[in-house]
Amino acid sequence: MFSLFGKKPMLDKASQLKIVEAIKEAESKTSGEVRVFMEHHCAYVDPMERAKEIFASLAMEQTSARNAVLVYVAISDRQFALFGDVAIYEKAGGPIFWKKAAEKLVGHLRKNEIAEGMHNCIHELGTALATHFPYDPAVKKNELPDEIVFGK
Repeated sequence: MFSLFGKKPMLDKASQLKIVEAIKEAESKTSGEVRVFMEHHCAYVDPMERAKEIFASLAMEQTSARNAVLVYVAISDRQFALFGDVAIYEKAGGPIFWKKAAEKLVGHLRKNEIAEGMHNCIHELGTALATHFPYDPAVKKNELPDEIVFGK
């Protein structure tokens, strides 16, 4: 059925594919997990609080090594947050690492280059995950889905 009031997708198919491929590439070198959640508006003033809520709702803390990372983006509000589980947060070097990963995203978001920014950010996160949690064939390879989760 056709609707005049249908919502425009947040990302075109090519951009979605680029981001999912970046996730798969990053995860091919690590036992860690990367997820992306995108919505138009952040439900909170602080996007980190929203990212924590989403992280829990997606059961991302249930990875065997506690090494999952969420990339949260509220497109219309131009807000984002990177949230890592306890093990990757501790091993990646704390705030300096997270700031560097965020820089890979923020410049592109300012230019509305969402897919490119997400790709670069995911690559940076994947590099850290591979350094601290290298691929281990004994670990179930893909504990979390790779597709982008879209909110409202």
